[in-house]
Amino acid sequence: MAIETPLLDQVPDPVALRKLKPGQLQQLADELRAETIDAVSGIGGHLGAGLGVVELTVAIHYVFNTPDDRLIWDVGHQAYPHKILTGRRNRIRTIRQKNGLYGFTKRAESEFDPFGAAHSSTSISAGLGMAVGRDKAGRDNNVIAVIGDGAMSAGMAYEAMNNAGAMNSRLIVILNDNGMSIAPAVGALHNYLSSLLSSRGFLSLRDIARSMAKKFPKRLGTMAKRADEYARGMLTGGTLFEELGFYYVGPLDGHNMDALIKTLQNVRDADNLGPILLHVVTEKGRGHPFPEPSRERYHAVGKFDVVSGTPVKSKSNAPSYTRVYADALIQEAEKDDKIVAITGAMPSGTGLDIFGDAFPDRCFDVGIAEQHAVTFAAGMTTEGLKPFVTIYSTFLQRAYDQVVHDVAIQKLPVRFAMDRAGLVGSDGPTHAGSFDLAYLGCLPGFVIMAAGDEADLKHMVATAAAIDDRPSAFRYPRGAGVGVEMPEVGIPLEIGKGRIMVEGSKIAILSLGGRLKEALIAAEELGAHGLSTTVADARFAKPLDQDMIRRLVRNHEVLITIEEGAIGGFASHVLDFLARDGLLDKGLKIRPMCIPDRFIPHASPEEQYEDAGLTAADIVKTAMAALGEVSQTEIIQARSS
Repeated sequence: MAIETPLLDQVPDPVALRKLKPGQLQQLADELRAETIDAVSGIGGHLGAGLGVVELTVAIHYVFNTPDDRLIWDVGHQAYPHKILTGRRNRIRTIRQKNGLYGFTKRAESEFDPFGAAHSSTSISAGLGMAVGRDKAGRDNNVIAVIGDGAMSAGMAYEAMNNAGAMNSRLIVILNDNGMSIAPAVGALHNYLSSLLSSRGFLSLRDIARSMAKKFPKRLGTMAKRADEYARGMLTGGTLFEELGFYYVGPLDGHNMDALIKTLQNVRDADNLGPILLHVVTEKGRGHPFPEPSRERYHAVGKFDVVSGTPVKSKSNAPSYTRVYADALIQEAEKDDKIVAITGAMPSGTGLDIFGDAFPDRCFDVGIAEQHAVTFAAGMTTEGLKPFVTIYSTFLQRAYDQVVHDVAIQKLPVRFAMDRAGLVGSDGPTHAGSFDLAYLGCLPGFVIMAAGDEADLKHMVATAAAIDDRPSAFRYPRGAGVGVEMPEVGIPLEIGKGRIMVEGSKIAILSLGGRLKEALIAAEELGAHGLSTTVADARFAKPLDQDMIRRLVRNHEVLITIEEGAIGGFASHVLDFLARDGLLDKGLKIRPMCIPDRFIPHASPEEQYEDAGLTAADIVKTAMAALGEVSQTEIIQARSS
């Protein structure tokens, strides 16, 4: 059913938006919300946060002169309505698809995206940098950072605010509070107070009071300053932000267009205030069509029927790796009451919502605070607990210093469960788990595993639970498993031992992780060409199964390693071992296959692995090139086409 958007059709960009009358803005917001829902229904994507900021998006672009006024969305999944209003409506139904719009803000995509934000809590730091650059250049444009309340749980946001408050540079931070924790306090009185506190009249009176306070004796001046702060804190709850050096305004109803426009205009026109924080309360998922409630307000959704909200089911019957992990961890926790789980604001994305339902007092969501999560877990281990830090591979990068110093150096048995290993499809390069094999593999004492299928993941959970003398990590892909038979219980694996899946004599494929199925398919095709092929599943990136690798090298003409990680990972460890063991001295033909040394654009996972040259067909071509059956040039040409 086609939706009607007569007013939105007349607004291709913010210039046209600013020509509308204030009384037309709510209609525009309603049509923008409908367009956002309709677009996401056909392709899936992030929905809840964008629906919550529709009015705010309209109001910001109406009041501020974007793109000259810099607008940063933190995190960029709030920005679907922003993209529609900034000249990208005709491509919004390509979002997160191959060669389509990116699912987050992206500098190369539009001048209205001054900063790429796909990981959270960066907007205030980036905005302050832009404000300083503006000041140095003598310009007077505004810099606005819209940060979600979840992103405010990260320490980086407060580090930036502390710096901004000390510098007193003009910066506008809009706190999008969609947690509903203060919803009862939002109403006519608070909207009025927000307008009052940001008005020129109030600011002028406040400046007079400040000037008078300076002329009082020091004791009386201090008392006047404190009285002012406490009065504003009692009215608005903004004392914390005031102490960080921000002028606080709010809370404000983020769906009241008139109040938004008036307050944003006051904030825009205020002089000599330094950094300002506007606290806006919104409803995540506002206007969604779904019949059932959601704990995370439809943060990310698949395709759905736009009228009924009924999701379009995927065809795979295999369980997702995330679900396998959650069920396996629950099974281990039933046997061992020392097992606890930690996540960083992603309980449903990591499966820990299921674990939390089973063990509510043993599941800890620390917010978007990966650094804290790791050291928190390290502290737990010193008291005998067995923490599983369950974080997407790409997000664990944010806590690398803590992994090194607080875990690895102290040899503490923290277990890292790294979801979304390898390429992750439509979320693109910012969310790809490409680097963990490299950044963990260089740390002494770590045990690192990678699941080749969902059954092996269950065994790796049991293995990690049993490792109690050093840190360990295991990685697994996004999406459904490959459909293997699942064991009743997980059985701890022998540390540093792989397995032979198929025995051959000419070519050896040594796979680590989720490319195992492609390696098995490649072996069949090579066999059809008369090339007997062994497929080995390394299971462990560290420690390596050195005996198995020696046998593969001695009994085969070609050795191919394949992994879902960047250069510097598994293959580097294999090559280092081969060189030190003298196994490269006799002309071994070895070909490492990994994610190439570039960021892979967003597309479906299948398309991404084709782009990366990590499919079964690529393995076959690599093997045949090593044997002289095809040239390396032909392989490169095939990948580029």
